[in-house]
Amino acid sequence: MGNKNKTISFRVSEEAFEALQEIAEKRDISLSAVFRDYVDMLVDHDGQVSVVPEEDLETDEPAFPPTVEVPKSFLREHERLELETEHLREQLEEHKAYVAELRERLEGDDEGGDTLLLDDLDDDQYQIR
Repeated sequence: MGNKNKTISFRVSEEAFEALQEIAEKRDISLSAVFRDYVDMLVDHDGQVSVVPEEDLETDEPAFPPTVEVPKSFLREHERLELETEHLREQLEEHKAYVAELRERLEGDDEGGDTLLLDDLDDDQYQIR
């Protein structure tokens, strides 16, 4: 029939409830997710799960989320590159606006105003340098 979720209800003291809420807030998950994780852990380990304070844990596993020290020079270089990128984007926008303005002028001059085509020039009359 498929995998249907079941609901479990039980009562805890107000102190225990507040402690569970703090755990959920630290992990940035819902209170229900705390219970689901605990139940999944119990099932995976056939009920052989013991709860111990973090300071009593003896493990060589790295902390989660992992932390990495980044040199200040790297951060400064990153910030410099972000500023340079922003400046180049501004220059690109200015260039696009200038090109658009030149195109508008060129389209406006199609009426035969000051535009000279090289094919129309007489080599004897004009010198091209």
